[in-house]
Amino acid sequence: MRTLGWLMALLAMLTPFACPQQASLYLMPMPASVERASGQLAITPSFAVAITGNTEVRLQRAVEIFLDHLRRQTGMPPVEVSLTDASKAALVIRTEGISKEVQDVDEDESYTLDVTSAVAKLSAPNTLGAMRGLETFLQLITVTPEGFAVPAVAIKDQPRFPWRGLMIDTSRHFIPLPVLKRNLDGMAAVKMNVFHWHLSDNQGFRIESKKFPNLQQMGSDDLYYTQDEARELIAYARDRGIRVVPEFDMPGHSTAWFVGYPELASKPGSFAIERSWGVFDAAMDPTQERTYRFLDEFIGEMAKLFPDAYFHIGGDEVNGKQWDANPKIQDFMHLHAIKNNQELQAYFNRRVQEIVRRHGKTMVGWDEILQPDLPKNIVVQSWRGQASLAEAAKEQYRGLLSYGYYLDLMWPAAQHYLIDPLSDGAANLTPTETSRILGGEACMWTEFASAENIDSRIWPRAAAIAERMWSPANVRDVPSMYARLDRLRFRLEWLGLTHDSAYVPMLRRIAGSDDISGLRVLADLLEPVKNYDRAEQEEAATSITPLNRLVDAVRPESQTGREFSAMVDAILANKATPEMKEQVRSLLLLWRDNHEKLEGLEAKSFLMKDVVPISQNLSGLAAAGLQALDYLSGGRTAPESWTNAALALADEAKKPQSQVLLTVAPAIERLIRAAAGTGIAGSPK
Repeated sequence: MRTLGWLMALLAMLTPFACPQQASLYLMPMPASVERASGQLAITPSFAVAITGNTEVRLQRAVEIFLDHLRRQTGMPPVEVSLTDASKAALVIRTEGISKEVQDVDEDESYTLDVTSAVAKLSAPNTLGAMRGLETFLQLITVTPEGFAVPAVAIKDQPRFPWRGLMIDTSRHFIPLPVLKRNLDGMAAVKMNVFHWHLSDNQGFRIESKKFPNLQQMGSDDLYYTQDEARELIAYARDRGIRVVPEFDMPGHSTAWFVGYPELASKPGSFAIERSWGVFDAAMDPTQERTYRFLDEFIGEMAKLFPDAYFHIGGDEVNGKQWDANPKIQDFMHLHAIKNNQELQAYFNRRVQEIVRRHGKTMVGWDEILQPDLPKNIVVQSWRGQASLAEAAKEQYRGLLSYGYYLDLMWPAAQHYLIDPLSDGAANLTPTETSRILGGEACMWTEFASAENIDSRIWPRAAAIAERMWSPANVRDVPSMYARLDRLRFRLEWLGLTHDSAYVPMLRRIAGSDDISGLRVLADLLEPVKNYDRAEQEEAATSITPLNRLVDAVRPESQTGREFSAMVDAILANKATPEMKEQVRSLLLLWRDNHEKLEGLEAKSFLMKDVVPISQNLSGLAAAGLQALDYLSGGRTAPESWTNAALALADEAKKPQSQVLLTVAPAIERLIRAAAGTGIAGSPK
């Protein structure tokens, strides 16, 4: 049951697009400047591409990738590429210079794209800008009655922020290389340019070290990336204009280090990989010189493996309990006039920063590393908020925002979309201070994500964050964002992402049946609980707990639930068309009767035990919603006894069950309250 048509009609009435000339262009992120013209460029089997000006190998490879994606979208045969002859080409690419040998945070990513009915011309200062323009061209391709085509446009584009990242935690749950690669394709599609690779934590050390092989051999459950695989991924990312920044968390979040090298720890004894979640006591001993000798060799090895100029040391959530309990550490602190654990970590950070600098890298760390005596060239990544980001900028440090961009919190796309690095606590920075805000990163922590469902936890919501980092600050129209996000989600499928395609197989496993029609109707209305509620409700969950339940299959944001809520609000505001009203009634009828399709499945599959109570709640609540519509359309006020019983149903349906939320419950509750509070349809008191 798709309600997008009714939703778009509703949005057209309630909230016009901020940029009318861009309304029919489903581009994401929205370019800085778009001018429409008449006509369109046909994409035919004779479509040819020419490269003029700079013809470096990286640009040729970018065009090959572009053509591969073009073939996937259109199903057309291979396209001709000419390095010099532009006379017969439909797309002519010209770049002025070559890209840098190692992609840089300040490298120019601007481009212009001019499309007429005769030819498309893409111009950029370098290959990196051309890559961004090629992604825009792919998004412009549409199906017309005459065939595939690109509308005539004139686009001038450049990013708002130079650092637009996605962090994927591969420590808590190992994420295989092919999954990372397809997510890099997704990142490139929305012009993200930094892959932050979280490689070590309490639950696993995920990269091969030839100098210290016990790190991966004893700290990974044999689930790690070889150095050759890392080089392969780095090259794959570079071909898509993406930098790879590794993170090795220290001095906390470091249990996996100690399994093979316990001498690094602040507490004597043996260690095992952590299976559960949370902040643990284990931390490196910052008072031993052997800690720094070890880190010097390790960081030196990784600095050669990862060419990017930035090196992330983590640095967050050190509780200091092992430091407090170690007499030698306490003696060291007394001898060096170190007053508390915060100062001890600052001492550690200074030592590590010098090691990182000596190996030619710039240190990045989470909020906790911020100390005024650290060199000003470090980068502070804020998970605490814009105020923390602003504090760093005022202290002359560059910063990144990740607060508000934690995808694992299961927030709706709109909530991420409206958070800006330069709002709230960072809204009053001077121009010089503002220039120190490099951008931000979406973060995908994997306590409850696996290779099977991680794509659905990242996409398409990450694209909303990508737009916030790329597009002008005034591009903030939420209905426009959702309309474009819906188009993008289907294009992402051509790249091999499984945010949609993994959904049905997971539901079939839960049902123990190929017939999932009833289960899908229900699942389409569900979302996982938000924030860290699931971790609090499932304290026994570990890294080896199967992620195969309903909460693991349902999407972070229910499109059906969001659209239904919008139509209900239109009804209550007297702005709904007759078709919308009928659509709401049809959906309520479907949901009321859906439970019958699930009867008997509980006996076939133990995984259905989570499903049945939720289905029963939906059925009863939908029946109440239908009755509410009858009261409203008949101009009658619902009796108090009915209202109390219906609201009790709504209260029960709104409660989390099996760590999922029934998204339509609040909207149906609004219908019930309106029926109880007015005798005029759609006009609550």
